[in-house]
Amino acid sequence: MEGLEQFKKIMRETDNVVFFGGAGVSTESGIPDFRSVDGLYHQKYDYPPETILSHTFYRTHTEEFYRFYRDKMLCLTAEPNAAHRKLAQWEKEGRLKAVVTQNIDGLHQAAGSKKVLELHGSVHRNYCEKCHKFYDAEYILNTKGVPKCECGGPIKPDVVLYEEGLDNQVISEAVSYIRAADVLIIGGTSLAVYPAAGLIDYYEGNKLVLINKTATPRDKMADLVIQGSIGEIFSQVD
Repeated sequence: MEGLEQFKKIMRETDNVVFFGGAGVSTESGIPDFRSVDGLYHQKYDYPPETILSHTFYRTHTEEFYRFYRDKMLCLTAEPNAAHRKLAQWEKEGRLKAVVTQNIDGLHQAAGSKKVLELHGSVHRNYCEKCHKFYDAEYILNTKGVPKCECGGPIKPDVVLYEEGLDNQVISEAVSYIRAADVLIIGGTSLAVYPAAGLIDYYEGNKLVLINKTATPRDKMADLVIQGSIGEIFSQVD
């Protein structure tokens, strides 16, 4: 595979890696992404997923939001794949400093990663909008209609919906790690979702590795581009 040997060399010579990942990291665990041919944008619903997963739709069609959310966003049987496991291994060895992810599935933590910055939140954190009590994803999955807290308040997932802003503290920490990295690996993302995709502009190094199944708008700025399955590629690197 073109670029694989160069990638192996880069990884052998560094102990300061940051990984920035998107939906393509989780599709190999069976979680659908949004923009691929088999992704959510190509399936038929009364409303497009981008509309359903918006703050406005959540407020105005809450029950319908949750019908879609339970059906398509809560993939709780998914298991970490080779990419998740390799990242956790590199962190344990002291080579990887942080994972910055656009995913909300918690698979990086399930694989053993400790420093995971979730730009878009997590399905595993859900809060009562009235009393702020915490509920896990299993609770949401096993409810009907709009999930309610024991206090009677509605429960909202701690995920960043369209029209909502990212968490400033998470953004600030992600920028710090990216800026200080010797090697930045970008994997499994089309780099089409902003402001998250704009974070890579803070990288100041000269070892930007971009791994994705298809071309991205940032390929030309990368020092190394590898096209293929991220799990397959990572499993071939020590």
